[in-house]
Amino acid sequence: MFNPQRLSLARKRRRLTSKGFAELIGMSPVTVTRLEKANNEPEPETVDLIAKELGFPREFFFGDDIDDLSQDAASFRSLTSMTARERDAALASGSLAYLLSDYVAAKFNLPEPKLIDLSHERDPAAAAMTVRQAWALGEQPISNMIKLLESKGVRVFSLAENTKSVDAFSCWRNDIPYVFLNTFKSAERSRLDASHELAHLILHKHGGPQQGRDAEIEANSFASSFLMPKADVKSRLPFVSRLDELVIAKRRWGVSTAALAYRLHKLGILSDWQYRTFCIQINQRGYRTEEPNGLPREESVIWKKVFTELWTDRISKSQVAADLHLPTDELENLVFGLTGAMTPPARSKGAPNLKAV
Repeated sequence: MFNPQRLSLARKRRRLTSKGFAELIGMSPVTVTRLEKANNEPEPETVDLIAKELGFPREFFFGDDIDDLSQDAASFRSLTSMTARERDAALASGSLAYLLSDYVAAKFNLPEPKLIDLSHERDPAAAAMTVRQAWALGEQPISNMIKLLESKGVRVFSLAENTKSVDAFSCWRNDIPYVFLNTFKSAERSRLDASHELAHLILHKHGGPQQGRDAEIEANSFASSFLMPKADVKSRLPFVSRLDELVIAKRRWGVSTAALAYRLHKLGILSDWQYRTFCIQINQRGYRTEEPNGLPREESVIWKKVFTELWTDRISKSQVAADLHLPTDELENLVFGLTGAMTPPARSKGAPNLKAV
């Protein structure tokens, strides 16, 4: 039967209001509302029109319900700069990610979640050190945040939303942690976002809605401490006199110039006057929009292995999309920026094999 929940999800993914969608397909808003509430069963030609205008395969609208990703369950860093359409589109993308995640989990052995629950910890900096100790990271910089999260069982997806208004977000589903990263942002910002979302997953798992100001402050503090450990930063930068020193040093920790300046100020290495001066210079030089001495974007290890294995079975991304009844571009969006340029590999001995069934 036609699934009204999938109609609503596809409409939101295309950033359409009920009224805007009604105009697009030549129907009244009341009719669209009735369709989404299962009060009306659409005629076959109406389904064809819906599929065409929304750009989803016809079969998509006849699948089972998809787990909803609600606003309360997601840890959006900021709702003030985001429109309702942008928020709903991002959440809809998260629901589609659940389909892909379940598809992959049925075929491959994926790392089990190994996140510790620190919802009792009131000091985010202490929590960051606890996680580092639990994961045997010591004080050394983290070379790849995505690889680290994936190794601890976090399912990492991309948000190719082409806007900086939509921040990264995270959530728990069936005891599996998910992180969604906006690949429109710089590599440095994406690393900080990943660390920020890790904080939400371990500090606020039982806290319900995670959009509170206090939760954001805690996550920011955790992320800063996790990526830039106090002892390592102080030993490497005991004294700073010029902003250019930060532009060079920031690559060690894989953070932005602004993030490193903020951390140095919190550690007392930069005075209030120095910090204000550096912030002014960062704005004047345009470092907020284009990071100097930038890093290459991090890539997913898991997704590369998954698609490599699928290719050995002659299953392409297009075939995966067809199996899930998703537009190919939606599948690409979910892993865009995380896999880099990939070509079908030649099978060799010792190639990674995640195949479970």
